[in-house]
Amino acid sequence: MKILEVKDLSKTYIVNKRQNNVLKNVNFAVDEGEMIAVMGPSGSGKSTLLYTVSGMDNMTAGEVLFCGKELSKMSDKELSAIRLGEMGFVFQQMYMLKNLTVLDNIILPAMQAKSKDTKRKEIVEHGLSLMRKLDIVDIADNDINEVSGGQLQRACICRSIINNPKIIFADEPTGALNKQSADEVMDEFVKLNNEGTTIMLVTHDTKVASKCSRIVYIVDGNIKGEYNLGKCEGGASIRDRERALNSWLLEMGW
Repeated sequence: MKILEVKDLSKTYIVNKRQNNVLKNVNFAVDEGEMIAVMGPSGSGKSTLLYTVSGMDNMTAGEVLFCGKELSKMSDKELSAIRLGEMGFVFQQMYMLKNLTVLDNIILPAMQAKSKDTKRKEIVEHGLSLMRKLDIVDIADNDINEVSGGQLQRACICRSIINNPKIIFADEPTGALNKQSADEVMDEFVKLNNEGTTIMLVTHDTKVASKCSRIVYIVDGNIKGEYNLGKCEGGASIRDRERALNSWLLEMGW
C-alpha cells in the first residue's frame, strides 16, 4: 500500500514580485513500511518538499494523496486532525515547551487528541513505555534544559509516535547532534521502521541516509534520481551501504 503519492507537485514563492519555483512537477510515492531519505544540495527544495507533502505548507499545483486522501482538498481543521493523529514530526530544532517536563511534552499531542473515554493515566503510562523503549525514562520529570541534545531528540521521537502515526516526517533530525547522539537517534529510527513505521526524512548526512531503504535526490526542485539500498540490517553492512551511496551521489553530482 502507498502511504504517499505525489503527482506533478509544484511550489512557488513570490519574493519581491519575482517567482521562485522551489518545486517543479515532482512525482514520487512512499510505500507503507518504507524509510526514505531526501537528499540534495543546499537550496534544492528538500525541506519544502517535506513540508508540502505533509500538509504543513500549501502546494501551488499538483496532488498529494495521503492514504488515498487528497490533502489540498481538506479544510484546515481536517488537515490539523490528520497531522495530529496520523503523522509524526521530528525537526532539527527540538521544539518543546519550557514550562513542561519532558514527559508532559511527550504526551501533549495525545492529550490534544484524546477522546472523552481516554484517561490521562493511560496516556502517561503509554508515554512512559515509549520513554523506556528509547532508554530515556529516567529523565521523565526533568525540565527540557536539564537533558542532553541526544536525550531531547529521542524525547521528540517519543512525542512523534505517541499517537501511533502512519508516517513520521523528519527534517535533519541529527543535524544539531554530535556523532554518538546522531548514531543513537538513527538507531531508534531504524528500529521503528523495522517495526513497521513509515519514515520520510531530509538529510545532508550520507551516514544517516545509508540507514534508509531508498534515497531520493533532488536538484533545483526536480527529482534527479533514486537509489534503492533495501532494508537496513545493521552491523558491518552499514559501511558497505555508505560506500555504495557515496559512489551513487558522486555520479549525481553531489
